[in-house]
Amino acid sequence: MKAVYLKYKPYYAESLKLAIPVVISQLGHTLVQTSDTIIVGHFAGTVSLAAVSLVNSLFMVPLVIGMGISYGLTPLIAQNNGRGDDKECGQLLSNSLFLNMLSGILLFALIYFGTMLLIGHLDQSPQVVTEAKPYLLLLSLSLIPLLLFNTFKQFAEGLGFTKQAMYISIWGNLLNICLGIIFVKGLFGVQPMGIKGVGYSTLIDRCLMSIVMAFYVFKSANFRKYLKDFSIRNIDRLRGIQIMKIGAPVAMQYTFEISAFGGAAILVGTIGLVPQAAHQVAISLAAMTYMMASGISAAAAIKSGNYFGSGDHKNLRLAAISNYHIVLVFMSITAVLFLLGRHLLPWIYTSDESVIAITVQLLIIVAFFQLFDGTQVVGLGVLRGMGDVNVPTFITFLAYWVLGLPVGYLLGIKFQLGVYGVWYGLVLGLATASILLFIRFNLISKNHRDKTVFIEAKD
Repeated sequence: MKAVYLKYKPYYAESLKLAIPVVISQLGHTLVQTSDTIIVGHFAGTVSLAAVSLVNSLFMVPLVIGMGISYGLTPLIAQNNGRGDDKECGQLLSNSLFLNMLSGILLFALIYFGTMLLIGHLDQSPQVVTEAKPYLLLLSLSLIPLLLFNTFKQFAEGLGFTKQAMYISIWGNLLNICLGIIFVKGLFGVQPMGIKGVGYSTLIDRCLMSIVMAFYVFKSANFRKYLKDFSIRNIDRLRGIQIMKIGAPVAMQYTFEISAFGGAAILVGTIGLVPQAAHQVAISLAAMTYMMASGISAAAAIKSGNYFGSGDHKNLRLAAISNYHIVLVFMSITAVLFLLGRHLLPWIYTSDESVIAITVQLLIIVAFFQLFDGTQVVGLGVLRGMGDVNVPTFITFLAYWVLGLPVGYLLGIKFQLGVYGVWYGLVLGLATASILLFIRFNLISKNHRDKTVFIEAKD
């Protein structure tokens, strides 16, 4: 163990320096939903909590599609920065901003004209559907400013500047919590809005975050040399395609995973209102650790992109494996916390004892899939940094839609294991993705490293 630690020690330090701010920033996206869930669970009741579960399960698919497209910018920025091509970085930002604005508008239209009609035909409780609709509309509006924020965030992170987005996310979440409580409960003369209150607080929060992040990028001296070629005139088809070649498969990767969890929430909703509320509490807790692991994944994508761009495949492999080590340690700690705290954590979200009883059992399952959840998202990040996105997309489809969700349906609905059976299927999907993505990384990185060594020896 000591020899392994000494071998990877420099890479741990580099990875953590990048990862910690990204982890906190990524966590901000989940804390918006988490704080909404907590506020609604305590101030609006179990029906509203089930409505939040339904909306989040439907909204997460458009959300990750938009986020995935925006992630296409980071490895390209990291690779060009590794080559020292400052001009290309600014031109890529121009194209990414245009693509993300367009995708935000299109995704809002998809939710407004599609999901809002679909929500009443999913065999859910009528009370839940009634409360869910206005919340879904407000969340879908907030998607547009969120993607604008993410454009500038991914640009800055691709260049190694990760702390500013972290600070903005922290302040944004504090604002979201304060406004959410004021709007939902009705304080300082504001009429109680119920579940709509957290929708308004999220929309306001994301608008302000996008404005502040854009102001930082355009005014900071750190980006001046990159922004010389940032212009609407530099929006062109070829760079747009270049971003989409990475962004679209990444969007599909996240879509296959998140939609499987969304499908699981809908399956649980057919079982009953109380299991659906318990599912929301458990998935909300799991989502926090997942987003922290995805921050490590984002840092892994940046480092692998830098090394891949400069042709340093030996260090790429060492840096990537160090990120696997980091996420394994982190997710092991969170697994233990879930096991030890399973009787206390649900009380953060609700005081309904029937919901808590189910959540306690679900957290045992959550603890076990932590390791798979962390390693699969790091695998996706490393491969994304290397520009390998198509095969990982197929792997995620196979893991979640061919294995995970169908097995969850069989165990949960057909074999009547209920919400627990649905979650067993999700664990299977995560384990499959984790193993196959690591095999893919191992093959590709060794192949690149060996080719480099051969060329150097020949020279």
